[in-house]
Amino acid sequence: MSKDENKHNGTRKGVAVITGASAGLGRACAREFAKQGYDVGLLARGVEGLQGAKHEVEELGRKAVYVPVDVADAQAVENAAARIEQELGEIDVWVNNAMNSVFSPIKEMEPDDYKRVTEVTYLGQVYGTLSALKRMLPRDRGSIVLVGSALAYRGIPLQSAYCGAKHAIQGFYDSLRTELMADKSNVKVTMVQLPAMNTTQFGFVKSRLPNKPRPMGKIYQPEVAAEVIAYAAEHERREYRVGYPTLQAIIGNKIAPWFADYVLAKNGIEGQQTNEPEDPNRKHNLYEPLPGDHGAHGRFDEQSTYNSPQVWLSLHRNEVLAGALAIGALVLGSMFSQKWMHNGVED
Repeated sequence: MSKDENKHNGTRKGVAVITGASAGLGRACAREFAKQGYDVGLLARGVEGLQGAKHEVEELGRKAVYVPVDVADAQAVENAAARIEQELGEIDVWVNNAMNSVFSPIKEMEPDDYKRVTEVTYLGQVYGTLSALKRMLPRDRGSIVLVGSALAYRGIPLQSAYCGAKHAIQGFYDSLRTELMADKSNVKVTMVQLPAMNTTQFGFVKSRLPNKPRPMGKIYQPEVAAEVIAYAAEHERREYRVGYPTLQAIIGNKIAPWFADYVLAKNGIEGQQTNEPEDPNRKHNLYEPLPGDHGAHGRFDEQSTYNSPQVWLSLHRNEVLAGALAIGALVLGSMFSQKWMHNGVED
């Protein structure tokens, strides 16, 4: 069988729903789940991006259904879930990925900015989870992935609305996980905390900054996180942390939040801006999607990496542990053997 034939005749694993699937990380997730053998339900606002995502899933040999939906509308999310099950079958995985943000100092923020970012980034995950649970709990199976961020643990300047929403998701997740455990449910839930990524959001979101926004610190391509999210859907852990900077931010903030305050006050504002002036009239996607099919990547390809040793170790930790134990056993065996031979010679 040729590679192409194998691609189009692989074993079907089930149905995965991705919110925010039209661009950025959601677009990369749609491709990754298709590669893993899932038919994919695609939820987002932008029709052209959804059509592009559907085409990419089908190119990988899987079925796709897209539903234009604003995840801030709970009934629209529920209707989309019903349609996906009608057209693709029972939902096995639900990935809450959709987000929105505003780059702005707090003193320049408007109440409606906070309301909208919270409705999309936080409540969108709540509504998606409710629709997933409605279907998964009676079946006593399924997997829900909440997409978080290092910013769920550590707020930074210029992104107060987004940081607040991600903190809220973390609290909601803690409650959800403990309730599922108390009920002894077989529905699995996990949260994936992300680093700075080269996604389309930096050209999409509303901004009041003088210069164009950029990811802060080391930048990863969205495919790195998409691989972890697909893995997390099948291998439940309490939490996955993508990239060393995420690990560093979470642990560092627990140990010395005062030091993080100092560093971010000094570097966090300039570190989130390029040297290019921003167009104050640039269109943004806070309330309406931007037209066009924008793909998964933003404009920072040259500064971004596809590689993360931390991710590799995290996804292969059982093999690494087994290898370490095997090496340890060999070393101990060699030591005892040498000691026995030495004692034998003396005797």
